[in-house]
Amino acid sequence: MGNNGRTSAGDVQVMSAGSGVLHAEHNLEPGPTTLFQIWIEPDRLGGQPSWGAREFPKSARTGQWSILASGKGDPDALAIRADARVIGATLDEGQELSYKPEPRRHIYFALAVGALAVNGRRVNARDGVAIKDEPRLVFKAFEAPVEIVLTDTQ
Repeated sequence: MGNNGRTSAGDVQVMSAGSGVLHAEHNLEPGPTTLFQIWIEPDRLGGQPSWGAREFPKSARTGQWSILASGKGDPDALAIRADARVIGATLDEGQELSYKPEPRRHIYFALAVGALAVNGRRVNARDGVAIKDEPRLVFKAFEAPVEIVLTDTQ
């Protein structure tokens, strides 16, 4: 598709292989890089390949959820071809944030940095947690900042 770009801290990039793509990633920074690569199964096969990237400043998601990528037509989110949302939030120490999934949804979240409790259970940086059939999630930050990336899928 001819896309070439740099993904900086906090940026989000989406790609759909569709009918097929040639893809390569390289860390051109002088040191190691840390990222989350989240794979979501599409709701339909084939179609045109697509790619998109966008900055999502931390300040815009401090203490609140920000929809980063969505297959539900959310404005300002990067489009994906799945019944899913990828959302992010940043919390300061002691700050709480809740999330109420719809019934029968699958939740996966990971922390880029920090430590928190979700429904009273501790989660540390780089941990990943899968949740199903939980009516409400309450995230409380132990240390600042906490950066959460949450995926909500069917």
